[in-house]
Amino acid sequence: MIQKLDDLMTENIHTVAIAGHVRPDGDCYGSTTATWQYLSKYYPDRTVTLYLERCPDEFRFLKGMESVKYVLEDETPVDLFITCDVSTQDRIGVAGPLFVTAKHRVCFDHHLSNTMTADENYVFPEASSCAEVMFGFIPYERMDVDIASSIYTGIIHDTGVFQQNNTLPKTHRIAAKLLEKGVPAPRIVEETFNARMYRQVQIMGVAFCRSQMFFDGQAVGSYITQEDYRRFACTTADTQSIVAELRKTTDVEIAFFVYEAEPGYFRVSLRSKTFANVSELAATFGGGGHFHAAACSVEGTVEEIYAKVLPLIQKTLKNKG
Repeated sequence: MIQKLDDLMTENIHTVAIAGHVRPDGDCYGSTTATWQYLSKYYPDRTVTLYLERCPDEFRFLKGMESVKYVLEDETPVDLFITCDVSTQDRIGVAGPLFVTAKHRVCFDHHLSNTMTADENYVFPEASSCAEVMFGFIPYERMDVDIASSIYTGIIHDTGVFQQNNTLPKTHRIAAKLLEKGVPAPRIVEETFNARMYRQVQIMGVAFCRSQMFFDGQAVGSYITQEDYRRFACTTADTQSIVAELRKTTDVEIAFFVYEAEPGYFRVSLRSKTFANVSELAATFGGGGHFHAAACSVEGTVEEIYAKVLPLIQKTLKNKG
């Protein structure tokens, strides 16, 4: 068992691949870029490559984003493969083949649903985010403002800027230490969490107008189709915050958002406030995540997906206490 990232960088490690999950979020971008920055800065004689999907403009300030590989150009086995915020092997994305052939594989994560498929798995479900996990493995004394900014970004996105139940006293203590490194917190919160492009405001408005309440106001849901994405020139990245906004509805325990990620391919994002374990609900469809935040893929039309998901939400609501 390692104590710090440095323990992984033995003399036999010459090539390193780092990857996050498909459809990255703020925590994925933050934890992977922090890891890439540290290894690139302190081990310049090694080849360290970061694989991610293309990111929205608001995350491009993170150091390392300019060096990301979006396609797998070389399938030569690497000495070390590191995943951050990845719960299952099939969510690695473009770099998946390198994970299979890597000489050594290490996973850093905080998902309760992690399947532990790496050679070494450092999974801490009690952590607010994978970025918080990486804070424990990157030596604080060697952390610069860029690394600290990546970790801070990951934490605020998986905690809803410290508003969600996964925010613990330790999370605030870590955030304070990151601020001491000079992290421009107000700018990061405003530009990556609060700011909205007009197209995002428009499509969010459609989702809000289309939303419905269920089970005496305990649940709320909405949906977006490929036609909506085309109409407003949006991508799925533009609608990631919709489910979190729906969750804010007064007296709602569970919010769900159904979106057509690709033609005929639907994803369901789930959020809860207090007692509902949406990770278990998502697992019914082969998905997973956290107690209060999870996702899954469900086949069918929007109407058919509602018919499949709503009975499970009702059952979950009835299991209170």
